[in-house]
Amino acid sequence: MNKIVLTALAATLSLTSMAEGYQVNTLSARQIGMGHTGTGMHLDGESMYFNPAGLGFMNKRFDVTGSFTSIFAKGKTELTDGKTYKTVNDPSTPIMVNAAFSIYDNLKAGVSFYTPYGSGIDWTDNWPGALLSQRVNLKVFTLQPTISWRITDRLSVGAGLTVNWGTVDLSKGLIAPATADKTLAILAQQGAITDPHYYNGVIPASVNLNGKSNVSCGFNVGVMYDILDNLTVGVSYRSKVKMTVDAGRASISYANAQAQVLLSELDIINSTNFAASMPCPYVLSIGASWKPLDRLTVAADARLTGWKTYSKLDIEFLDPLCAAYNQSITKNYRNCWAFSLGGEYELTHRFDLRAGLMIDTTPVNDEYYNPETPGMTKIEPTVGFSFKPFSGFSIDFAFMYVAGLGRDNASCTYPDLLAAKLNAMLPPTAQLPVTETFNASYHVHAFIPSIGISYAF
Repeated sequence: MNKIVLTALAATLSLTSMAEGYQVNTLSARQIGMGHTGTGMHLDGESMYFNPAGLGFMNKRFDVTGSFTSIFAKGKTELTDGKTYKTVNDPSTPIMVNAAFSIYDNLKAGVSFYTPYGSGIDWTDNWPGALLSQRVNLKVFTLQPTISWRITDRLSVGAGLTVNWGTVDLSKGLIAPATADKTLAILAQQGAITDPHYYNGVIPASVNLNGKSNVSCGFNVGVMYDILDNLTVGVSYRSKVKMTVDAGRASISYANAQAQVLLSELDIINSTNFAASMPCPYVLSIGASWKPLDRLTVAADARLTGWKTYSKLDIEFLDPLCAAYNQSITKNYRNCWAFSLGGEYELTHRFDLRAGLMIDTTPVNDEYYNPETPGMTKIEPTVGFSFKPFSGFSIDFAFMYVAGLGRDNASCTYPDLLAAKLNAMLPPTAQLPVTETFNASYHVHAFIPSIGISYAF
């Protein structure tokens, strides 16, 4: 029984199904309005995130910006019997803060703090897919000091060191209510218990995994070139980093006292630490901006995210008694592209209008689909505007709508922990399957408002 329990515990650590869901592309209120473009734009302090080379074109002594975004995401799943279930997520709140300054006319530096990866989803404790996921909360934070050198009037390069850390907190059910009820019925028939309390869809036992990652370092580099006075191109590369949890903690919760007695073998998990790691993949961005009119700017970006690096997830239990249950779980994700297009029009000297569109394709492997965060290609239209009450100060507003294209008839196989134990009580003709498959169709959408401020002199 213990081996089956720990195998299922390892499976709960699989965060990979978040895929495009845990990469954050909503960090700048101004640029959200333009489809979150920016690789080929002169963005002063915000260039430290989009393309560090753009910082070299800053013509101010000091620039400070900050953006705060709320992601109100909803997921819905429809089962094969036609019943639907929805998430009850709290809003996610990615942020970005930048401070940049001039050292010389052609040498600029600064520091940026942002949340490049993060996700939160809550399917509730007792929905039918609870053995795959109840709730997930993932956060990654990055501090990036940056320096940028404008080699010529038209060419600039930049580089930043990324210092990354994060947390993970996830919960899932361990025991299927239907199998627990079958076990209770057999035990009652054998006289082992006299007053069984059947679960009728309530998860008898759940596991929570909680951990903080080590600090890891990477880099963000870029080059930018003004081909013409009104045409700029840029390329940037943000390196892969690995977020490693050395000693996460696992804990079990039970539906009632009966479950705690019936499933007492699960208590070994309460004293078990785990080690695991997951990648924040590389991002290669190519972009351009064009000013066909003095007041109009058009920008386009293409971003390749290296999810193929997430081929498997290795999990190690630190208790020597559990060493036999270490896991290596195959994922086989693929690299994927995101495409952005946006425009900005200076309506007056104090008021700018923006609009854009982002298409974010999914890297999720159909054979390993999971509702932790349903992976699917997303269409994301955006609008925004800025108001400048006085010189050097700007207030930015933006809104993005995320429309998932849906995922029909997706499936995921998981172990039924009690089935193997229950089969020992049943005749060969009544044996239960020790694995189950969850089939469902998924839909997601999100409303994303953002506000930002900037001041420069």
